[in-house]
Amino acid sequence: MKKVVVAMSGGVDSSVAAYVLKSQGYEVIGVTMSVWQAETAEEIAARSGCCGMTATEDARFVCQKLDIPHYVLNFRDVFRKRVIAPFVDEYMKGRTPNPCIACNAFVKWEYLFDKAKALEADFIATGHYAKIVRNSTTGRLTIATSPSAKDQSYALYNMSQEALSRTLFPIGDMDKNDVREIAMEQIGLRVAYKPDSQEICFVPYRNHAVFLEEYLGGSLPAGNFVDEDGNVLGVHQGLGRYTIGQRKGLGAFGTPMFVKEIDGTTASITLTKDENRLFQNTLTVGNLAFMSHENINTPIKCLGKIRYAHKAAPCTITQQCDKIIAVFEEAQRAITPGQSAVFYDDAGGIICGGIIE
Repeated sequence: MKKVVVAMSGGVDSSVAAYVLKSQGYEVIGVTMSVWQAETAEEIAARSGCCGMTATEDARFVCQKLDIPHYVLNFRDVFRKRVIAPFVDEYMKGRTPNPCIACNAFVKWEYLFDKAKALEADFIATGHYAKIVRNSTTGRLTIATSPSAKDQSYALYNMSQEALSRTLFPIGDMDKNDVREIAMEQIGLRVAYKPDSQEICFVPYRNHAVFLEEYLGGSLPAGNFVDEDGNVLGVHQGLGRYTIGQRKGLGAFGTPMFVKEIDGTTASITLTKDENRLFQNTLTVGNLAFMSHENINTPIKCLGKIRYAHKAAPCTITQQCDKIIAVFEEAQRAITPGQSAVFYDDAGGIICGGIIE
């Protein structure tokens, strides 16, 4: 019997993933990763997503219901070092990071693998909506999009071939409504209709600035709003409160303004009153992670996604040393440094991805 460690967040997706695997005959072990534990009642309420105390209790209940062992593993130190610290550093550089992608790479598919080996497990599994397939041309494993509207392939682009070979996504072909129905009708779980976690687990009240000020122990670096010619328009409230394309929360300028650029070195934020200035055709991607291809020898026409909620758009990618240059057929709004760009083939498989520079 194959043994699998399931990352249990206390939510309906990972709960049903564990149930499906047990039904398929696997020896299942539930593991909850303690990465950001709230201490006060207010913090628990604010951080009740995939990492809070309520999540741990829900996961324990599910494992008891499924009659499988449950372990809580302390990953707080590595989470602070590999996820939170880079998150803060990126914001202070005027970039907009995606910490969930870093968490997947460095916590779920690095340190959790080490723990799975200690438990002599053959696989790890999660409740992600994604599929693992083999590219028919290159023979390499890759992540492919799920038919679910909740497809999460974008956040998994930096998994290694070894990680892919030892990972299972039991609900990758399911729809969210089907997952909730299984949880309620077949298992009788109280988490069947638990709301999805929508925001970053360690950011309270969905307020990045509050978290950054708490972490840094002071106010965020202030600077000037400037126009596209460098003329000072006013003083902003600190890096970390703004992102490319933002319109609300900028103050009164007599006309609608949009954030066009953020300079972390000078702490200046360039505004434009012409929203068309936010659209670009070309971007550069670094920190590359290749999936269905080891590298790109010739230009490839594909679909590019520049943020989680972005609809993938046709583009051509070319590799230049350790960078990818992507040219979109139609200009895309608010291409944001620090976010990830992920490139898909026509079948929905991930070719590669990286960080927008």
